[in-house]
Amino acid sequence: MTDSLFETMTQTPALDGQSAKLIKLENTSGMSITLMDIGATWLSCLLPLKGQPREVILGVSSMSDFQQHNTYLGATVGRYANRIALGQCVIDGKRVQLITNQAGNSLHGGPEGFDKRRWDITEQTKNSVTFSLISQNGDQGFPGQLSVSVSYQLSEKNEVIIDYHALTDKATPVNLTNHAYFNLDGAESGLDCKKHHLSINADRYLPIDSTGIPLGDLASVTDTSFDFRAGKLINHDFLTDQQQRSAKGYDHAYLLNPAQKGVGVAKLYSADKQVLLTVFTDKPAIQLYTGNWLAGTPNRCGGEYQDYAGVALETQFLPDSPNHSEWPQPTSILEPEDVYNYQTIYQFTVQP
Repeated sequence: MTDSLFETMTQTPALDGQSAKLIKLENTSGMSITLMDIGATWLSCLLPLKGQPREVILGVSSMSDFQQHNTYLGATVGRYANRIALGQCVIDGKRVQLITNQAGNSLHGGPEGFDKRRWDITEQTKNSVTFSLISQNGDQGFPGQLSVSVSYQLSEKNEVIIDYHALTDKATPVNLTNHAYFNLDGAESGLDCKKHHLSINADRYLPIDSTGIPLGDLASVTDTSFDFRAGKLINHDFLTDQQQRSAKGYDHAYLLNPAQKGVGVAKLYSADKQVLLTVFTDKPAIQLYTGNWLAGTPNRCGGEYQDYAGVALETQFLPDSPNHSEWPQPTSILEPEDVYNYQTIYQFTVQP
């Protein structure tokens, strides 16, 4: 499937009339990932499982399907991943109004976010590629010209290492993430993600209203369905409380506990126990989204994904952070004198 993507994804031009550019990275263990300049998108992740490659992220196989879906499959989202309430925040004493695109809020950077742009391929080696983008002052309502780059590296340890870098000439909200959906049992297996075993190293999460906007304070996960500290099946406490029912599943941010060197912030096991995904990051939070609204999204086989077909583990700032300076995390407002520089690693371990 990976090699055929180079043909099927380029048969139809992108919105700018030009064909997409795809890059395949491989390591000596047989793992490969395929990336695309449109949306700086992670299109494919093939693991060498007992000689039979297993695709473990959801995706599409044509540009027309990519343009049709609205679920951000594998894309780099920004300027601001997740939601900003009413698309408003105050920067340097001035109220900023962003373009809204979801229930009156700004979601994932607005209707023409970074996921829809053609990124420049500015650097490429055998095992890495860097995508770069210039977002002009006023883009989707955001102040300042933002220069941003996203680098993907595939290591010999089966790590997908994603580095985010940005500079601005005016203070502006910045929160970049990758929106891959993982199904470690196989993206096209027809199995959902609810039988995956998940652990998240977080004592607190953010309760939200019906549109995904935080209600205010962080809440303890203790004695709630949101406690993944010891690890459990996703379906163990699924839809057992109103917070989940209003979102049709998990779609909540966790404030991560201080990271210990060499210890992941989250671990996800396939139902068949053949694949482990460990997430490492220096971002302060992670969004757990169980694909609650995936139904109707095109898959790679000419069909459609169903709800819960994959789970997203999006490393980021907490949602609506520009309006909550009281939260214990670094500021989400990038100043001209500062550098936005964060890293997330998705490491895959397969049973021999």
